[in-house]
Amino acid sequence: MAAERPDLRREKFIRMTTAPVQKLVLRLSLPTIASMLVTALYNMADTYFVSSIGGYEGTCAIAAVSVSLSVMALIQALGFFVGQGASNFISRALGRKDVEKASEMAATGLFLALLIGGAVAVLGELYTAPIARFLGADEEFVGPASDYLRWIFAAAPLMTGSFCLNNQLRFQGNALYGMVGVVSGALLNIGLDPLFIRGFGMGAEGASLATAISQGVGFCILLGGTFRGDNLRIHPSRVRVTWENLGYILQGGLPSLLRQGCGSVAVLILNQTAGSIGEADPAIGRAALIAAFGLVSKVMMMANNVVIGLGQGYQPVCGFNYGAGQYSRVRQAFWFLVRVIACWCALMVLLGELFAPRVVSLFRDAEPRVRELAAVILRCQCAACFVNCWVVPSNMTQQTMGWMFSASLLAMARQGLFLIPMVLLLPRFYGLTGLELAQPVSDLCTFCLAIPLQARVLRHLQQPDRELAP
Repeated sequence: MAAERPDLRREKFIRMTTAPVQKLVLRLSLPTIASMLVTALYNMADTYFVSSIGGYEGTCAIAAVSVSLSVMALIQALGFFVGQGASNFISRALGRKDVEKASEMAATGLFLALLIGGAVAVLGELYTAPIARFLGADEEFVGPASDYLRWIFAAAPLMTGSFCLNNQLRFQGNALYGMVGVVSGALLNIGLDPLFIRGFGMGAEGASLATAISQGVGFCILLGGTFRGDNLRIHPSRVRVTWENLGYILQGGLPSLLRQGCGSVAVLILNQTAGSIGEADPAIGRAALIAAFGLVSKVMMMANNVVIGLGQGYQPVCGFNYGAGQYSRVRQAFWFLVRVIACWCALMVLLGELFAPRVVSLFRDAEPRVRELAAVILRCQCAACFVNCWVVPSNMTQQTMGWMFSASLLAMARQGLFLIPMVLLLPRFYGLTGLELAQPVSDLCTFCLAIPLQARVLRHLQQPDRELAP
């Protein structure tokens, strides 16, 4: 059953292990960059159309969407945990030509993703309002936040399943199929946002309903993509929830879970701290400061998703060639990725520092105080984004190779080991300025940690290549 289209798979193996790595990385990156940018665009569309409500009501709606980001991050973390865990193993197994085991892992991964998403949906629907308050919503906007979260929780199984399927398609070297599913859902979301938010007068709830519908459509398209071309066919009979398979998923997915799980916690603490600072200063306001950080997070998502898309295009190249013992090709691909991301980050630093006020002015209906705060925060975060040219390639290399400890440590460093303490400590001494500087300081600390961790990996990759099996 597992050997559908063997000729196509043989051709892919030859291509992934012999074609120039620079062309491979770029070719596989373009669909992932497109899907990541469109995803960021529709996330930004939620905030944009919600901000168009205008005035104080619009600020509360933006704040409601902002406090919900940690739940979105948690759902994504769980989907990526299973998806990356299964997919890292799949790419190495295909590099070893073990198609049977790769097919088993693909089915098992999707089953676990849907199961975990279902558990999140049940718990979220039972405790929506308490969760909204825990995330930082006060009586000003707990209503819109609860309305927004309700549909997000309902769509949780489809979201975790989509993240899992997208990763599996990408790690098989078929990112185009994943892009079609993600982009289709995202474009539908962008089209439904103004209809539900303004046309039906649903406000923040309309934004989340549009997201839920688009996630359902995207999931169906992604699932259909697994039955096309040389992709691994997913069938319930191949599900094997064994300790061995769970161990492989944990090994490959724990870094993603820690990275995005820490990000979810960091957003929670950031919103709570921002709310306290804003509440203490009537000239700022609790909702306004939370909304400002929310706007910046959506803008930075656009820039960072290009970096992530490049890294995701590199991962199947890394996985296939590491599994096949072609260590020199892994090294070549890594250094090429570092150079490309460095160029992109340099451009982002320049544009962010020069045009931050113009960027946030795109949210023209947001209150002026929200845009003023967001411009300062955006400049601070852009200043340190250059470190991504080393941190992201290093983390993705370690995760794809199965180096669980160093990959997990680096994955949780930026948002967990460093950002959370900085958010808690710096505002005590420097107030709002300290909160604005928390992210760039944590970025620099993560860069310092990544240097020795990746140096060890590069030494390991100096070993001679294995001869390719016929």
